[in-house]
Amino acid sequence: MMSNLIGAAQAAGARLVVLDNVYALGRPHGKALNEATPLIPCSPLGEVRARASDALFMAHQEGRVLGTMGRASDFYGPRGTLTHVGDQYWQGVMRGKPARVLVDPDAVHTYHYIPDVARGLFVLGTADEGAYGHPWMLPCQPAETLRELSERFSAHLGAPIRLSHLPHWLLKTAGWFFAPAREIDRMLYQWSEPFVIDDQKFRARFGHEPIDRDQAAADTVAWARAHYGQQSQKAA
Repeated sequence: MMSNLIGAAQAAGARLVVLDNVYALGRPHGKALNEATPLIPCSPLGEVRARASDALFMAHQEGRVLGTMGRASDFYGPRGTLTHVGDQYWQGVMRGKPARVLVDPDAVHTYHYIPDVARGLFVLGTADEGAYGHPWMLPCQPAETLRELSERFSAHLGAPIRLSHLPHWLLKTAGWFFAPAREIDRMLYQWSEPFVIDDQKFRARFGHEPIDRDQAAADTVAWARAHYGQQSQKAA
């Protein structure tokens, strides 16, 4: 995929701004992840991401494309149906049931708000050429637990959100029969210690701040009501 993106951008004479996650960086080992964190993947998915990253920046160094990469941790927000705060979370909440979560809800973790990610990519796409040739951590609010994020959702929902954490042994067992469960299990290291993204370089370079976290929670709940509320009505 990355080879095709590079080839298409080169043929069109277009800039290439790629959205990436942080799998290629591996375990944080007690440190915040930033632009200087080396690529030391500790999973098959991370190894693939590292190769893709190397390919992009090699193409930039060779002058084949003007490329950069915006990295973000796990997403939440409007239209994020396949995130940890997506279908399996809101479908239960909108029926008055616990939200199903696959990760430790009390682990400190950076959750990127989807509109912040989109705006960050737009900023990179319109930046001067000095912003290219290296990756950026996209803007985000300070790391918190999924339980704390859920409490903010609750304040705007007007009802408490209960969390149902899938036991690790059950996820591991599911991995024997269901490939996505196996891959999720391999990535749980991101919740085994504080997993914090440092976006200071992006903020300092572009003067760009993330959306207020309470506003983000309010907008996410408004979207969830409209999207999953309609699904609940149809099911009824």
